[in-house]
Order: sequence, then structure tokens, then C-alpha cells
Amino acid sequence: MHLKAYGKINLALDVVGKRDDGYHEVRMVMQTVKIYDGIEIYVTDSGKIEVETNLYFLPVNENNLVYKAAKLLMDEFNIKKGIFIKLQKVIPVAAGMAGGSADAASVLYGVNKLFKLGLTNKELMERGVKLGADIPYCIMRGTALSEGIGEKLTRLPAPPKAAVLVARPAISVSTKFVYENLNLKGLKKHPDIDGMVEAIKNKDLQGIASNMENVLETVTVNNYPIIQDIKSIMKERGAINSLMSGSGPTTFGIYEDKKTAESVKAFLREKGMAKQVFVTEFYNPGK
Repeated sequence: MHLKAYGKINLALDVVGKRDDGYHEVRMVMQTVKIYDGIEIYVTDSGKIEVETNLYFLPVNENNLVYKAAKLLMDEFNIKKGIFIKLQKVIPVAAGMAGGSADAASVLYGVNKLFKLGLTNKELMERGVKLGADIPYCIMRGTALSEGIGEKLTRLPAPPKAAVLVARPAISVSTKFVYENLNLKGLKKHPDIDGMVEAIKNKDLQGIASNMENVLETVTVNNYPIIQDIKSIMKERGAINSLMSGSGPTTFGIYEDKKTAESVKAFLREKGMAKQVFVTEFYNPGK
């Protein structure tokens, strides 16, 4: 089975509280984009879960989310066969685009189909949240309001078409560090999540752009000024707005035309400001 595991960006991200178990309560608007990892899954007679990837630094054992996703279903349904998972990473790693969660979501989907387990997407989402808060969304895909720890999802209509420039600077950001250093009480302003939802429902690209905000920038941008530099260049060069995705460091800009986005991609590459740069678009299943 050959699958595409699509990455996401956050059009808006708010943190509204911290729970006793250490998890943060969020309200955010998620959007799938057409940047994807390739996943091939083969049934084998080995009785083992085997993982191969194109990135030398990724684990290929139980520390990889795709392994955990396969094991979750294979243990539950007592599957004796083995599987071989070939993972071709394209989505930036540990960069705020839920690449690992997208891969795990695809493996849950694939194992369910290959072994004819008969689970609905909702049932897969209920299992996926045990492995990571973004996995239910990565099973659902498209445009969604995400609440709770990220597991309460409300599907939204597809936004209007736009070019999306995605740039990942050559820095690593720890999600744990960002959340631990977020000063919730000191936040002067919160994103207008309801305004973003309204703009999406109204197919208002300018409204979407004007409501783009991410409270985690208060930590990440302060510690990594390159993110602000990339955002500024995107806006100076035609983006209707730009924002950091998730806890970073990936930054994206929304453009009304692809040609402008391509020219800014070339500029960022030339200046060596980003390690990975893509021009992509929103992805909504069935659209």
C-alpha cells in the first residue's frame, strides 16, 4: 500500500490554559498543505514490525511513531503477520508541521485497510490520540478547529485557494521548551479564533490573513530571531501575512499568486535563511 502523509500549518494558535496533567488546553485552526511524506507498507511473514527511512537520524525502532502506530493496532487485533514500512520523509522534522503525527496517522489507516480491521476513521482517531494529540487531526485532514489538547475537532469548510510559501530555518526548536516557557498569565493578546473561523466560512482570504496569530511566537521568536526575519521578508515581498506554524521553527506566508511566492522562495534560498523551502497550497480531501 502506497500512502501520502500530508503535513499541516496552524492558521491560528491560542493556548487557553494548562491542565493538572501538564497538557496545555489549546484553541487552534489547523490546515493541511500539499507537502507530504511517502509511506509504503508491505505485509511480511516475519512477524515483526520493520521500518526503513531516508533520514539517517530518525529511529527505526519502537521510538518511531510509525512503529508505535503499527504496534498499537497489531497488538490489539493480535495480528501474527509482520509489516515492513518504508518512510520517505519530505515534511520538515520537528518543525511545527506534525510530520511524525501525519506518518503515524497514515500507518493507522494503512494497517486498518491491509488487515481489513473494519475500523472507522472516528475509531482510528480515538486510538491515535493515545500516541499524540495531533494524530486525530492528521487522520481527519483538511481545515479544522482544534480544541482540548488538540483532540476535539470541528471540521471547517475549505478556505479560498492561495499559494503557501513554507520555510524551515536550519534551527531545532523543542516543543517542550516552548510550552514550558510560555507565560500564559503575561499574554497581552490572544488570537481571535472565532474571527478566523468566520473568515474561513466566508471564504475571505484577507480576513483569514488578518486573523493569523500564534501565541507560541512569544517564546520561539524571542529565542530565535531568524523566524521574525523570515516573516518580515515574506511580508515585504508580497505575502498578505506570515506566521510561525505550531511551536516552530517552520514559518509560512500566504500569497495570492504562485509566481510571487516562487520568487520569495528563490530569495530565501539564495540568502541561506532556510534549510527547506516549498511553495505549496491548501489541501482539503475531496476538493
